[in-house]
This record gives sequence, structure tokens and C-alpha cells, in this order.
Amino acid sequence: MKQIKGVYAPPRQHWVGDGFPVRSLFSYGMHDNDISPFLLLDHAGPAEFTPSDKPRGVGVHPHRGFETVTIVYDGEVSHRDSAGFSDTIYPGDVQWMTAASGILHEEFHSPRFSETGGTMEMAQLWVNLPAKDKMTPPRYQGIGAKKIPTVALDHGSLRVIAGDYTGNAGPALTYSPINVWDLSLQPGGAQDFSVSDGHSLIVVVLKGEVMVNREHAIGTDHTVVFAHNGGDFSLEALSDSKVLVLSGEPLNENIEGYGPFVMNTRQEINQAIDDFNHGRFGQL
Repeated sequence: MKQIKGVYAPPRQHWVGDGFPVRSLFSYGMHDNDISPFLLLDHAGPAEFTPSDKPRGVGVHPHRGFETVTIVYDGEVSHRDSAGFSDTIYPGDVQWMTAASGILHEEFHSPRFSETGGTMEMAQLWVNLPAKDKMTPPRYQGIGAKKIPTVALDHGSLRVIAGDYTGNAGPALTYSPINVWDLSLQPGGAQDFSVSDGHSLIVVVLKGEVMVNREHAIGTDHTVVFAHNGGDFSLEALSDSKVLVLSGEPLNENIEGYGPFVMNTRQEINQAIDDFNHGRFGQL
């Protein structure tokens, strides 16, 4: 079995804009290379919103040097950016935005969801880019739920957003080898999984309770970080559960981060700040 390095309880919830009450379940500042190439995961909601004539969300802000991956479970999120991409993603959909050399974007509840209100729940993952790809042009992948392969498990199902599971390839294009698996699990027994030896592995329980490696019972919004050595692990749902499994080849590169910028050196961060301040990220 792949060794567990740590189990982490959820932090306090905070607001991102006025539309997303989130818990930041892990970040590179705490785990560094243990979670590479992943940087951060925010779990927003589930939260109830009353109808509003003004969409709630996050206004224009920049990113450089990484990718944001937004998975919607409930509600509707509308996106617009300075590279000319705009989209609304619905329950089951995924938005994969490569900020790379620099992008401005905004994220709001869709006009329809704002008008009706309801439950909003989503997860946003930050994926680091290799140094050689950090200054490539921005890219946007709007991945509808129907494009994501769903694989039946003995006690649940697994959606392959990125990477591969038993020969089922996810639709997301990535810059380094990673798996992003979105699992729905029901009680009934342990299920065995495997990732590449030497890769990072993170298991995040978004809902329910799950026994990991037949020894650690993990509740909602808890995160398990594994050692890189080994590849096998097991999950057993103790109640109906929703789980993200993230694995990938570590980049083994220095990380220098400042808010919405993640680069490799302080000089590159200073350049990102200067470029943003002088309007070089484009306009919305």
C-alpha cells in the first residue's frame, strides 16, 4: 500500500467574492513538493443562495503560471476572460483554464441561477505548469459532463476528468502526467486502486466518510496526502461519499508564489506584477 504521510482536517470557511464560501483543503505553502504538480484545492459550498437580480461571484482578477480546474456539482458558474473565452458550466461540467503567460478572468453565478437561487457547490483545483510551459499562450477547455467517461465500480462510479483509469482516458489536455478522478462511492466494501509508482497522490473527501487503506476513517472536507513511493491504495465508503483522487508526476521544480501568480523565481513574480500593473494581461 502507498504510505499515508498525513491526514488534514478542514480549515475555517472564508468567502471568495460574494458568491463562493470556500474551504482551502490543501495548498502548496503547506505541502510543497509532496503534492506537486497540484497547488491548491478550494471546496465551495454546498451553500444555499436566495434569488438575486445581481449575479454573485468574483470580479476581474489575474492569474499566471498555472491552470485552474473548476468542477461544478450544483448550481451554474459563468466565466469570461481576457483571451476571449466565455462559457457557463452546469452540474457535472468542468472548466479547465490554462492561465500560463497571463490572463484576466471573472467568475459569477449564471444569470439563470442568480434569478432562481438554489444550491451552489463546486471545487476548484490549481495545477502547476512546468517551468518550460509557464509562458505559453492561455488556453480554455470547457468540458461538458457528457464528454467525461464514467466507469462503474463495485460500489459506486468514477469519472475520468484527466489521465486514465483502466484504459478510459479523460478528455482534459494536460502539460504533465496527472489523473483527476471524481468518485461517487456507496458502502459495501473496500475497493482497490493504483497510480504510478513515484507519483504524488491526494485523496479529498468532499462528502461522507471513507476508510483509506483500511485504517484511516476520513470525514467530509478532510485531505489525505500520500508518499510518492508505491502505487496501490484502497477506499471504502462508510456512508454515501463524494471523493476527488488526484495523482501526478512531481515537477521537482522550485515554486515561488504570490497570490494569483505561481512561478519559479522571485524575479518572475516581480515581472508578473509589473506586467499586470501595466496592462499586459489584456483586457476584459
